Formats: sequence, structure tokens, C-alpha cells
Amino acid sequence: MAAKSGVLAALEKRRGEVVSGQELGDSLGVSRAAVWKAVSELRGDGYDISAEPGGGYRLAPESDVLSEAGVRAWLPKELGESVRVFRSVGSTNTEAKRLALDGAPHGAMAAASEQTAGRGRYGKTFYSPMNTGVYLSVVLRPRESRMSDVQMSTIAAAVAVCRAVEKLTGLSPQIKWVNDLYLGGKKVCGILTEAMTGVESGEIDSVIVGIGVNCTTADFPDELSGKAGSLGAQGLSRNRLAAEILLELLAAVGQIGEPGLIGEYRRRSLMLGKNVTFDRGGAEVSAKVLDINDRGNLVVRTPSGEILALSSGEVSVRGAVQ
Repeated sequence: MAAKSGVLAALEKRRGEVVSGQELGDSLGVSRAAVWKAVSELRGDGYDISAEPGGGYRLAPESDVLSEAGVRAWLPKELGESVRVFRSVGSTNTEAKRLALDGAPHGAMAAASEQTAGRGRYGKTFYSPMNTGVYLSVVLRPRESRMSDVQMSTIAAAVAVCRAVEKLTGLSPQIKWVNDLYLGGKKVCGILTEAMTGVESGEIDSVIVGIGVNCTTADFPDELSGKAGSLGAQGLSRNRLAAEILLELLAAVGQIGEPGLIGEYRRRSLMLGKNVTFDRGGAEVSAKVLDINDRGNLVVRTPSGEILALSSGEVSVRGAVQ
């Protein structure tokens, strides 16, 4: 198993390059026969690895199997040890909650190639088909047990995904307050943040941040057609994207309370200056977005001139999101 994971990590980090069997064996301290066996097992798992003249192996750029070894190849060893990857789960948030209850540390992650019961806010479903997206949830152990930190964790997650996508693809998604990312007028990422409280203390024990990114998803259900999209970046490794999101999330969470984080969230927002509608006591209210304040609230002005700071709720942009 160690040879298999080591070979995959080496090929993943040099995706598209030919790596000699001798080099792989020497770096892992195993024989070339052990390398060949590991490559055979990886092929059986679905990896597209070719044997090149001269005794080398090459992981095809388009080969994209999400796996623990593949994600761990891009993470520090200690952090990688807390990563769990599944082929299919109901919800990665549910799996992350299990990890949290079992005492998983800050930064533990559950990821999957498919969710059969992916969840969004307000009981909505998140379409999560096999092998076309990155679906992951991270356990955060907040320094202070305040509900305001839950929303700020969502703010941090949105910034983190933008950073990761931009770094790996050059694409620049924008944030629709508070938890969706858009690219080319279509939603490509959703975020669901849930707090877990201690039974005895009643205080927040952990925060679960669920993130779903459509990487190559093309066929959406009728109700999502025209609204949802994907990154569409060619040659993007889902393993590396999952790892990069985790690293950026932990970095962004560490910036909660600093002006730089909310400033970056504002700069990446597609809401500023837009006309929106939202529910207020059962009535639909129209307003114009003025700002996002330091607590992550959406500051709006109604036609009567009233200034409101929205801390939660569904907000719709009037007209197409650009």
C-alpha cells in the first residue's frame, strides 16, 4: 500500500511527465518490480498510466481519479493524514460531522467523487454527479464559540475557493452573497456551513464547511439548466484542487477578524451596486446593494431610503447575474 500511494503521489505531482521506474523505486526505497505492481494496481483503480520506452511511467493529464493518495500528494504530511476520500457518499457534511464527533482535528477533510444527497442552504439539494466535481467538507475548530464566526467561516470559504481556482486555472469566479460562486453568469460552487454544539456546554464545538465545485459538469437537471455551470478548465486535477481549497481555507480562516479578508470578499463580490430582492416578514422587498460590512452583512437601501444590514436570508439579483 505504501508503494502504491508513493507512486501515485510522485506521478500526480509530475502529471504528464515521464518518470522512470528506477527513480520511483529509489525515491520510495522499493524495487522496480514493486513499482510495476503499484502501477498495475493504480491502473485497476482507473488511473490512465502509460508505460513509456526506457522504463518510465506517465500519468495522463486528463486522468482524474479523486483519491486520498492523490490529494495527500499536495498537502503537508500531518494535514494529509486527516483526509478521507470516498467514491460515493450521501453528503460529505455528514461524513465530516462523523469525523468531528470522533475527535478529528482542525482541518480534517472528507471528500467524495459523488454525493447522492448533497445539501445546500434552506434544505435545497446540491447536484453532485460522479467524477465531474469536487465535493468536500472540512472540520474547523473555532477559537471562539460565537455564531458570528459561522458566517465568517462561510466568508472565508468563498474567498478560499476563489483563490484556489484562480491559482490553478487563471479563472476568476465572483461571489454572490453569501455562499455561491459564479463564473460567466452561472453558479459553479455552493457552500454550506453548519455549526456543531457540545451537548453539555451548548457552545460551538466545531464548524463544518461543505464546498461543492462543478469542475466539468455539463449535463444538469432541467431546473438547473441555464443557471448552473462548471469551471471547464482542461487538465485540472481534482486532487490538487481539493488540496488547494483546504490549504486556502485554513489560511483564510486564520485571517477572520482581519480587514484584509473582508476586503478581499468585497473585491470579489458581484453584488455591489446591484438591485436585489429579499423576503422581509413574508413580503418581497426590493433594494440596492451598497456594501458588505465588516461582519459580512449585506448592506442595502430600500426605495424608501431605509438602510438595512442583512445577516442571513435568500437574496435574488434582479436580472441575470453577470
